[in-house]
Amino acid sequence: MNKASAQKKSGTDWKRLHGMKDEEIDFTDIPPIDKAMFKKMVIRMPEKKVALSLRLDPRVIDWFKGQGPGYQTRINAVLQSYVKAHSHLPITSTGSKGRL
Repeated sequence: MNKASAQKKSGTDWKRLHGMKDEEIDFTDIPPIDKAMFKKMVIRMPEKKVALSLRLDPRVIDWFKGQGPGYQTRINAVLQSYVKAHSHLPITSTGSKGRL
């Protein structure tokens, strides 16, 4: 997300949306949630991140920070994409072969 898209005004009519009653909302495109669905669900906890010291060019850090909160998460996502693009088998965060 860049600064322009983060500052772009939403096209959502928030006043109208907040004024709607539940029965006015169209849920036809959402599958029903029932007990069978909950039985199939699996909880996947995020992997713990590893803290490290990394030296980067100031302009790289400034650019990521300029995108707003979550810059470290975005740097991680860019690095994950690079690994996936350059590996025939993605590595896990623990360094073993498998899924990233």
